[in-house]
Amino acid sequence: MGNPKAFLTVPRREAGYRPVEDRISDFGEVEQTLNSSDRRTQASRCMDCGVPFCHWACPLGNKQPEWQDKLYRGQWEEAYYILEQTCDFPEFTGRICPALCEKSCVLSLSIHEPVTIRENEVAIAEMAFREGFIHPVQPVRNGKKVAVVGSGPAGLTVANRLNRKGYEVTVFEKDEFVGGLLRYGIPGFKLGKKIIDRRIRLMEAEGIRFKPNTDVGRDLPAGELVDSFDAVCIAIGSETPRDLPVEGRDLQGVHFAMELLARQNRILQEIEIPKQERISAKGKNVLVIGGGDTGSDCVGTANRHGAASVTQIEILPQPPAGANPDTPWPAWPQILRTSSSHEEGCTRRWNLMTNRFVGENGILKGVEIEEVEWISRGGDRPVMQPTGRKETLDADLVFLSMGFVHPVQDGLLRELSLATDERKNIAVDGNNRTSCAKVFACGDAVSGASLVVRAMASGRGTAESVDRFLKE
Repeated sequence: MGNPKAFLTVPRREAGYRPVEDRISDFGEVEQTLNSSDRRTQASRCMDCGVPFCHWACPLGNKQPEWQDKLYRGQWEEAYYILEQTCDFPEFTGRICPALCEKSCVLSLSIHEPVTIRENEVAIAEMAFREGFIHPVQPVRNGKKVAVVGSGPAGLTVANRLNRKGYEVTVFEKDEFVGGLLRYGIPGFKLGKKIIDRRIRLMEAEGIRFKPNTDVGRDLPAGELVDSFDAVCIAIGSETPRDLPVEGRDLQGVHFAMELLARQNRILQEIEIPKQERISAKGKNVLVIGGGDTGSDCVGTANRHGAASVTQIEILPQPPAGANPDTPWPAWPQILRTSSSHEEGCTRRWNLMTNRFVGENGILKGVEIEEVEWISRGGDRPVMQPTGRKETLDADLVFLSMGFVHPVQDGLLRELSLATDERKNIAVDGNNRTSCAKVFACGDAVSGASLVVRAMASGRGTAESVDRFLKE
């Protein structure tokens, strides 16, 4: 490493967020950036630790120490070259990844001040775009065609990898614009949509064809798709949200989280949303059920609408701040995380279950909640037990953010099975090849809802599987 002692003298410094009073009025990205000199100084903290657990923890296997060293030395182009070998879209992961690498950084394990790996990553990517280090690649074509259904992180990764191997790739997307979860599920204040557009333009310049507004199975018969391509990859994500079937679920004002987020992103993309379908939190008491990242995104969106109040509840206990002895490394640390959205205004409560939604004349007015306890029974997982302590919260809007249902036996896969005359249960093997001839699947469609970085890793592995299959 260029400066093997910097970690002893240079403290961790994050770029931080725009001031609350500034960012709360728009959907621009909230995260700020350091200047290039300070960014290089932060990169110098990457120590010669011997065993780079950051590399081990990254689903993509990014070579963090190598590109940190190049960044420290001011060799930005070389740093990007190393980074893009393992990460197809560092401008995405550098913004929205929870940075599994940083949780395994030796400086995190020793002094709780990991290298700012995620921020350094996006800084390298933005420098590469800004300075023209990135140029369209024109691969030599091999005469074979591959269809990718879905344009989220997994689908884009498959398309990018196979295109550069010489395949003619066409990406089908059911929605109006390409990007999938990146475009419709993640708010603009975390990932600006111009960042996606920039990458899509580059991929188009490299020869990838994108077909938005094309719902395979409806607009394009599955059989026709299979017959027209040498291989098909299903990357449709995991879009079925987990519901809460309690009394009052059908009241006006109870929505899934993605209804809010997707519609808001469409509005920002100037897609016309009928007035009766718009969701506005302005002046309303908002309750978010579910304590994860999607719930946090609902909090930030409601704050930008001008909600009167925002409350987020979670059925699990409040985790400890800083460190949790129950989830020691290498387990993912279950600790209290406060997002930029929480900082903007939100009451957070734990150990609460939802009993029923309360309304008048079909319109939501409140939510009855009940406190729960988690009883430990030896080595088994704790068991939830209602306490009988109930209360009713005022609520004009509720957003259900409780995860997604695994898309097992998705209808599209069944259609493809019929199209290939293989009328049997669909299975996906370790190489993400399905039991349908020449059909593969990857990302959340296989794993269930997970991280963007894991979807990208799945897409990369599937691209290798498709390549091997077509070379057989």
